[in-house]
Amino acid sequence: MTAAVIDGKAFAATLRARVGELAAAFEAKAGRKAGLAVVLVGEDPASQVYVRSKGKSTLEAGMNSFEHKLPADTSEADLLAVVEQLNADPSVDGILVQLPLPAQMDEQKVIATIAPDKDVDGFHVINAGRLAVGQPGFVPCTPLGCLMLLKDRLGSLSGLDAVVIGRSNIVGKPMAQLLIAESCTVTVAHSRTKNLAEVVKRADIVVAAVGRPEMVKGDWIKPGATVIDVGINRVAGAAEGKTKLVGDVDYASVAEVAGAITPVPGGVGPMTIAVLLRNALVAAYRSAGLELAADAV
Repeated sequence: MTAAVIDGKAFAATLRARVGELAAAFEAKAGRKAGLAVVLVGEDPASQVYVRSKGKSTLEAGMNSFEHKLPADTSEADLLAVVEQLNADPSVDGILVQLPLPAQMDEQKVIATIAPDKDVDGFHVINAGRLAVGQPGFVPCTPLGCLMLLKDRLGSLSGLDAVVIGRSNIVGKPMAQLLIAESCTVTVAHSRTKNLAEVVKRADIVVAAVGRPEMVKGDWIKPGATVIDVGINRVAGAAEGKTKLVGDVDYASVAEVAGAITPVPGGVGPMTIAVLLRNALVAAYRSAGLELAADAV
């Protein structure tokens, strides 16, 4: 068996196109563009790349992009003041504070200051609570993107056995909640799970989000299972001094057993920004009191 490749890049392109159509419809109805604000503190190279990419993608989708770049020595109080200003700005529908933050800042305090209805990252404790009890809110972009790929591949997930490897607030925990809402039987496993390989092997769906390069091997996988690899790890490449990106799944061995698998790169990664744009659009419709069908985007 050779697994079918789940093309996250193609799915993300389709999603972004749909967001663009609905953003144009929003502008026609509301008389303004939807707006996404991104706050970057410091000069972390990876964060700078992410912020540039998000800004470009926001503009391409027909939405306004507001970038706030603050020096690394900015005080926590000054950052919180910027967030409060954005909370009060009616032209800003979504707010994203790029993580990680400098050491002098409490990330949880900063996230808690973002208005929950503008928290398009889905990290606010109120949005986490809404997800847990099944109320409308914002879900972190990566797990929601994973769910979209799973439903596109499998259709109904009801009754399937799912194992999520990883328990982070950003991916593992919300992924489990999303799968529970789809009527899956869900196990959250992690690096300390006993007999981890045996736990994974019973799953129809495996979501690997543990941050360990190529940890999940082919003999861990139930034949025909669908495998979603969230990991992005940079490791030494074949040539001296070169590096390459790999996931948390040993792609070569798992692809021989699984029914379908996401590659790294080109799988989950492209979905994250696409879902961020989707969340910003939903925030705009909600803030303007405009109706948006649940399955519209």
